[in-house]
Amino acid sequence: MKKLENKTVFITGGLSGIGKACALAAAAEGANVAIADISSDSSEKEMEEIRAANSKAIFINCDVTSYNDVAKAIQHVIKTFGSLDVALNNAGIGGVPSRVGEMTEEGWKKVIDINLTGVFNCMKHELVQMSIQKNGVIVNMASILGKVGFAQSSHYVAAKHGVLGLTKTAAVEYATEGIRINAICPGFIDTPLLKKGGISDNVEVKQQIINLHPMKRFGNSDEIANGFIFLSCDDSSFMTGTAIEIEGGYLSV
Repeated sequence: MKKLENKTVFITGGLSGIGKACALAAAAEGANVAIADISSDSSEKEMEEIRAANSKAIFINCDVTSYNDVAKAIQHVIKTFGSLDVALNNAGIGGVPSRVGEMTEEGWKKVIDINLTGVFNCMKHELVQMSIQKNGVIVNMASILGKVGFAQSSHYVAAKHGVLGLTKTAAVEYATEGIRINAICPGFIDTPLLKKGGISDNVEVKQQIINLHPMKRFGNSDEIANGFIFLSCDDSSFMTGTAIEIEGGYLSV
């Protein structure tokens, strides 16, 4: 039997990068997949690929910074599939690089709203449903930058530190209710997020960041998806409140 056979998996930010890789991996493991993301011209094209792995996959237009949007998205998942078994809170942005003293209020709030408050909004509504069910798994996408600092990324670093704090606290609160809550801390992964941050297209900067990883390369989304599947299934049944690091040795230097 596949590891997520007949399970319902809810993924935010699931149309690209790590989120999409996790969606494809979940579908391949037999899960019904619900993708919550901001609708765009490419949404249907991306969903076609996911539906090729599981025809039951659905798309929900959802802004994770909206408490009500997330509530409606979870309700839609329950109405469609009857349960919420696994949730991956993955939606996030990199933000505009800036030193703390030069950070704009708008730049700070945008990253915190999506990367931290968005995770809270999702966990809030996911946990209400999982408490009713008395079972469920939540995986929060954190980062190596949830454990260390990184120049000109205070908004992102603060948000990801917060995600790890939310993960640990909720894991303790729900540990006896059949609900497991863990996180993943990826290193720098070769996704569109790096391109948006100006890293992928800048040869010098790209090499500098690659050199921070002892394995001397970026990770790829499938490597993170493997970790997600592990945390989502019974292979990790005695794990909660932890963060697995998939980062090519970055944090060991």
